[in-house]
Amino acid sequence: MEHIIDAKNQKLGRVATRAATFLQGKNKADFESYKPGTDKVIIKNSKLIEVSGRKADDKIYYHHTGFPGGLKKRTYKEIFSKNHKEVIQKAVFGMLPSNKLRSDRMKRLIIKD
Repeated sequence: MEHIIDAKNQKLGRVATRAATFLQGKNKADFESYKPGTDKVIIKNSKLIEVSGRKADDKIYYHHTGFPGGLKKRTYKEIFSKNHKEVIQKAVFGMLPSNKLRSDRMKRLIIKD
């Protein structure tokens, strides 16, 4: 089954929460936490997603290269201007439980412009 989420004029967290719920299969009566789920989620109008307050300037994404002094940080605005899909992927990824099913669930997430 496919779930289509229209991200136009919606907040990033709300869209990511709905997508994570569908990817886990929590909307189904036969939900079990160890089942990967089978539903696909399509997020459309991802360029028109919003964040509240001053998060566009204040929200910082960190990543480490693995080398000494290799902590890199970028703001939401920088990432969104280069690749708006990456922001949604990071939000949904963070809302899924960190177990061996996470990568399989992320493969069923499709983000369109």
